[in-house]
Amino acid sequence: MYAYIVENKLRKTFAAINAGDVGLMLDSLAADFTYRFEGDSPISGLRNSRASMALWWERLYRLFPGLHFEVKEVAVIGPPWDTRIHAVLDFIVPHQPDGPYKNVVMQFMRMRWGKITYIHTLEDTQRCSRYLAWSVSQGCDEALAPPITDQAWPGTGPFLRA
Repeated sequence: MYAYIVENKLRKTFAAINAGDVGLMLDSLAADFTYRFEGDSPISGLRNSRASMALWWERLYRLFPGLHFEVKEVAVIGPPWDTRIHAVLDFIVPHQPDGPYKNVVMQFMRMRWGKITYIHTLEDTQRCSRYLAWSVSQGCDEALAPPITDQAWPGTGPFLRA
């Protein structure tokens, strides 16, 4: 029953996001959380403040107008004090005349007593990079912007910077 409740909450949250409302998502975050989005793009980074998350969502809506998530699969494991959530999503942006941009998103989340403490998002970063390059060619300079991040991203090392 608990897994059903958590999955239902997740599906409602993505339905709200699809409607342009990130309030439910932001309200689901614990006071101390981490949101990690892999890649070298304006949407990657490591965020742990509600303010940076709100800015990130605003950017996501600008870079991917009309964005829509389809929840494909959800797995909820563990008790309320240590819940792990795995979600597979399709990320779709309408685009004419060529057809929509589509990407697959995988998220691993940790939740404690109904509040999300950790989200790790993975997607096909090459596909995202191609879309952002196309956006730049259409005059969207924000598609080249540095990530909105609360900590150094992606860190140091010879293979961590583009």
